[in-house]
This record gives sequence, C-alpha cells and structure tokens, in this order.
Amino acid sequence: MFTELTQIESPWSELQAQVDGQVFTPEDAGYDEARLAWNRKVVQYPAVIVVAESAQDVATAVTFARQHNLGIAVQGTGHGNIRPADDCLLILTQEMNSVTIDPIAQTATVAAGVKWGAVLSAAQEHGLAPLLGSSPTVGVVGYTLGGGLGWLGRKYGLSADNVLAFELVTADGQLRVASATENSNLFWGLRGGGGSLGIVTALTIQLFPVTQVYAGNLYYPAKMAREVFHHYRAWITNAPDELTSSVLVMNYPPFPELPDFLRGQSFAIVRGCFAGDIAAGEALLRHWRDWQPPVLDDFKTIPFSQAAIISNDPVDPMPGFNSGAWLRELSDAAIESIIAYGLGTDGPSPLIFAEVRHAGGAIRRVDPATAVYGNRDAELVLSLVAVAPTPEAHHHLVAYTGQLKEALRPSLTGGVYMNFLEGVESQQRIRDGLVPGGYNQLSRLKSQTDPENLFRYSFNVSG
Repeated sequence: MFTELTQIESPWSELQAQVDGQVFTPEDAGYDEARLAWNRKVVQYPAVIVVAESAQDVATAVTFARQHNLGIAVQGTGHGNIRPADDCLLILTQEMNSVTIDPIAQTATVAAGVKWGAVLSAAQEHGLAPLLGSSPTVGVVGYTLGGGLGWLGRKYGLSADNVLAFELVTADGQLRVASATENSNLFWGLRGGGGSLGIVTALTIQLFPVTQVYAGNLYYPAKMAREVFHHYRAWITNAPDELTSSVLVMNYPPFPELPDFLRGQSFAIVRGCFAGDIAAGEALLRHWRDWQPPVLDDFKTIPFSQAAIISNDPVDPMPGFNSGAWLRELSDAAIESIIAYGLGTDGPSPLIFAEVRHAGGAIRRVDPATAVYGNRDAELVLSLVAVAPTPEAHHHLVAYTGQLKEALRPSLTGGVYMNFLEGVESQQRIRDGLVPGGYNQLSRLKSQTDPENLFRYSFNVSG
C-alpha cells in the first residue's frame, strides 16, 4: 500500500497543505523521533505521520486516509499499544493540550493530547480532582477509553463512567459530540470500548472535591509475602469505599539511582489511598501497624496533587510488558501462585511486580447497560508488569505469565481489564473485557460508523 501511495504525485505535500500541524514521512528528518511510542518495545513504521494541532487537523487527516485507503492509528503518549502503526496514517495528538476547568460545574474539558498531570494540577487549584490512574504522565483519552481504574476508583468510579461528553472525529471525517443525550450509542461504546469508533479530540469529565488523602505504602520483607497477602484479604473484606488499595510483590532492579535498601531487593507491599476523613484512614492502617511493623511505612496525609508517589510509576520511556486478569477470589492457592511467580519459580522472577488491586465500590454500582465496559462484579484484578528489552525477553514473559494464569485458572473469572493488556493479547481478549453481548453490539456499531475499518489499530471489534 505504501508503494502505491508513493507513486501518487506528492500526496504528502497535499496533506501538509491541508493541516496546520507537521507531516512526517520516512524521508523526513523528524520521522524516526515522531514514530516512537512511550513503550519502547513498540517498533512501528507508519506510511505518514500527522502531528495534529486541532480537531480540524484530525478531521482532515481522517478524510485524507479514507481517500487514500490508509488505516488510521492514534497516539497520545504511546503507553498502551495494541497494534503497531505500520503502513498507516499515524495521528499524534500531543500538541492538542488545552485544559479548561469549570469550578462551578466541577468539570474539566480536556483536549486529546493532555496527560493526567496537567488536569490534576489545574483542578487542584480549585480544590478539585480528576479520576486519574496511578501515573500523571499517562494520557487522559487512552486511559479513559479503556475504563480507567485509579486511586479514587472505589469512591467515585471509573474515569469512563465520569465522562460527560466526548468530542470525536468519526470515519467519515465529521466532528461529532457523544453524550448520554446525543449520539448515545457512540457514548456507550466509547466508555470501555477503546478507540475503534472514532478519534476522540476532547472530552468533558466530572471532577470531585478531593484535596488531601491518607495514602502510601507499607513494605514488608519478601519472606513475609504469604502472611501479608492473607492479612490483606482480611483487611479488604469490609473496606469502606473511601479506600482503594492493592497488595503486590515487587522486585526492584539493581539500578544505581535507587536507594540502597531497595536496589536489587524484593518486598511484599500494601499500598492504598483513603479519600475520606484522615482520622478514619489512620484508624484503618492500625490493622497493619498493630499486626507487624513494616520495614518502611510511608502512609501519611498528602495533598492529592502528589498522588503519583503512591505507585511511583516510571516517567521515562521504557520497553514495557503488561498483562493481567480479573480474579473471583484471593484464595490460598491463588496467593501461593502469585507469590511464587511474582518472586520467581526457578531463579529470579522476570516480573517487576505482580499486583492485586481492589476494585468494586462505586465501580460495581453502575448499571452495566450504560457502558460497554465489563467485569464490574469482579473486585480483584491482577496486574503483571515487566521490562522486555528484547523480543526474546518478550516471548519469555508471554510464556511465564501464561503459566501463572494457568495456575490461577480456578480463581480467574475469565474476564480482563483492557488497560492492563497490550499487543496480541489485547487484540485477542477484547470480548473478555466487555459486558456480556457487548462485543457483538459494539461490532454492529463499528460496522455502521467505520465500515472500512479505518480505525483498526485500536481494539479489534471488526467482526
């Protein structure tokens, strides 16, 4: 297809003349930098790249792609990649970075390329908070389209459930608004269904009055992991919605920039965020402090603007690997398997961490008919994260995590949280991330709005 396009007289010059943003082709000096994703494991070679500066640029690029029979990929930050943007038109949205706060309505209108940190900073100036995830360097749009489970999740729900309106460009090149009252079918499909229905150019989200939280981590020696997981299981049995938490085994790499006591060491960690009365949060932590003193206890009152310190996710690009699954229970056998594979079955584990997050609460109370996002009845989700610097490392991780999930089979629901998947697994498991019947309904909607499957580089719902 790329060969066919190069035979057209200056197709890229035609495109550049129609958009305000930059256009890069493989012959251009900036192409190799522009094609990079945050996840450096992703290697992609688009036929052409458009750095959009506006919704109109996006609409123009979509029309151009349709006219020239090009598939379309979109990238805000490139954290989550489902299919490499090869031989297609790649739209980069990072220049679309406006954030507008309405403190009276307690909403934010956010452009397509905005990262959560910018929304958090702007909202906190008005005593408000968005439903961001664990990292403020992740893009708002991609995170939200996949659901969006963050540290305020049990109290206020998913990011996707708190979108009031999407502005998007559909495959016909038209700019539309999708909300509960306008293009409601698109609104349903965008909340948890990924970006296969169109390119979101902006969204309006609900904000919440959160300025400080009681949050942090408790570090226990890796040899106590079994006891920590069992204690965690008891702790969350009657946890209030204000508490969103997780338990994990963590293997710190031997990086010189890490503190001595962390470098190359493994721990069992309990982390969480209590979005309620600070005294009540402190009382909840007595469950741990009265049980066993941790190696490190950094739970404390923090401004929510510092929420990134809870997970301390990496901010620099890296070759990441992600997988996961929903659990119906944290059984004794499941605990044994997670710890065994998390710390290593035969030598050191290739995983950076194996984490079980507690969902439920406000997420579960949403009518499942209102959005395509599924698995609301499951309250425990497993997240597996590693570094895959080579194809061989990636293949080893696929096999290793596959063995773990096979060992966990009796405790798995069969569902997945799409934001925790990537690549081939993400392409194959989309049905398992949606409400029952959601895939077929989303596929029908896709055939109506994008019959040529231009947006085939997002979640695969083409048939």
